[in-house]
Amino acid sequence: MADVKKIATRDSYGKALAALGAEHENLVVLDADLAGATKTATFQKAFPQRHFDCGIAEANMICVAAGMATTGLVPFASTFAMFAAGRAYEQVRNSIGYPHLNVKIGATHGGISVGEDGASHQCCEDFALMRTIPGMVVMSPADDVEAQAMVKAAYEHEGPVYIRFGRAAVPVIHEEGAPFQIGKGEVLKDGTDVAIIANGLLTYEAVVAAEELAKDGINAMVINMGTIKPLDEELVLEAARKCGKIITAEEHSVIGGLGEAVCSVLSEKLPTPVKRIGVNDEFGHSGPAAALLKAFGLSSEHIVEVAKEMCK
Repeated sequence: MADVKKIATRDSYGKALAALGAEHENLVVLDADLAGATKTATFQKAFPQRHFDCGIAEANMICVAAGMATTGLVPFASTFAMFAAGRAYEQVRNSIGYPHLNVKIGATHGGISVGEDGASHQCCEDFALMRTIPGMVVMSPADDVEAQAMVKAAYEHEGPVYIRFGRAAVPVIHEEGAPFQIGKGEVLKDGTDVAIIANGLLTYEAVVAAEELAKDGINAMVINMGTIKPLDEELVLEAARKCGKIITAEEHSVIGGLGEAVCSVLSEKLPTPVKRIGVNDEFGHSGPAAALLKAFGLSSEHIVEVAKEMCK
């Protein structure tokens, strides 16, 4: 798997917007003076009259997007995850969530892998914040193919959607045209000893971990849970029944993200041992993305360690 192609999902976002823009004249894109970084410049180049730079004023951008949605347009409001989910939270909640408007939020540069930008930009709280907003769909793609499919699905979905994209290039694990449906996870590898439920860049790490575990006779199931809300509860329960042990892996705080969503389902419907891999109750710090991911335990090696301990 060392030769696998790598693409940053923020690049996938820009590409998908441009493709959809050619099909749908009601699609508009807003950005907060970050078109080059969020890759909405790809859309801007193709459709300059439908791209709106709102400046470094994310809260205002969200309100502009809300207003546009009331006219029948489908706005994709784009900025870094820290500013989309953090700085503009009140506007997302009150101006988009409360009236349940058809606004899509494209949040790039999520998680520790923002790297050298440091703790102020490494948003590891966005899943938790967005999950609490009633009616908000929350997603995080594993690779380029899933990212583009998510953008298309978001456009077709009626209601608010939050999608987190990454800065770092990640391996492409899906075939072109792989199906995607909001609220549905996918089994990448079947197994019976332990189930690893992951999303974002941790999905690839989970696949690699499963290959390593197989060398020690541990048969791990791998599930890509691209949609955090609504969660595919049936697939979570199926994994628990088959394996009896669950590991969740995400580039997000262990508080409020995928791990807690999985634990909530299991605690009510099928109590099962769970180990959550993510960022513990701490802030990140500046450094190369790859080194930070290793330091915070967001790696296949750490998944292997946790799985072996659970399977003793």
